[in-house]
Amino acid sequence: MENDLRQLGTHEHPRGLSEIPEPPETLWIRGILPPPTHKRLAVVGSRALSPYGRTACQKLLAGLSGYPISIVSGLALGTDACAHAAALDAGLHTIAVPGSGLADHTIAPRTNLGLAHRILASGGALLSEYAPDEEAAPWKFPRRNRLMVGMSDAVLVIEAGERSGTLITARLAGEYNRDLLCVPHRIGDAHGYGAHLFLRLGAGLVSESRHILEALGIPMRTEEKSGPPPDLSPDEAVLYTLLTEPLTQDELLRASGLPHTATLTALATLELRGVLTQTFGAWRRV
Repeated sequence: MENDLRQLGTHEHPRGLSEIPEPPETLWIRGILPPPTHKRLAVVGSRALSPYGRTACQKLLAGLSGYPISIVSGLALGTDACAHAAALDAGLHTIAVPGSGLADHTIAPRTNLGLAHRILASGGALLSEYAPDEEAAPWKFPRRNRLMVGMSDAVLVIEAGERSGTLITARLAGEYNRDLLCVPHRIGDAHGYGAHLFLRLGAGLVSESRHILEALGIPMRTEEKSGPPPDLSPDEAVLYTLLTEPLTQDELLRASGLPHTATLTALATLELRGVLTQTFGAWRRV
């Protein structure tokens, strides 16, 4: 597995790294970098990833499937591992930047060695400024974060507590003039501290994959729909037809003329079938 380990020439360094303070003097790589036309999205967040954060990460990256995007993360436990795995599941290129060298016996954490191999097998890349045999150390992780941000076009914060190191990475996005995107959380949720802090300071709110595409300047595909899903009940068909644009539950009740209970039942059924979803109080087609 390590026969593809090599040192990159300076001219091969990912774009953007030459612009940051303390650009790397050397870079080691295993695997293949994405084409120059690909946009790069750094995905960061807590190692103690909450179920909400995991679902959000998986859903948002799944919606990027088929687009020219490479997901950059740090191969750590929690958000990093979720981001890499979600990218692979969506068929996206992904780059892992561990806080160690790239030899199999030094990649950390050891539990993610299999994930590192999966990244390589899929055509992704492992990247590090540390010599292949260098072990991980706590001080190396903040330094590798500057590489993740520097090579990316935007940074997506899934979640970050008040003491999370993700806050440092998010601040780097501002210093490096990269777009900072954040996933909102419930009021009072400690995991949402960092996201809500940066949203108040002007970060982009991300609740759908298209918000990421907009930030990266990638136009959405226009897909011809063959019509409503089959086997809709009369009530479900009425609601689906009305949702050519997002509507609140009250708006659907008024527009459909259906009884309250029938509307709630139809909406719940359509959501379970994956036909509709509710985001920030508005129902929309999936």
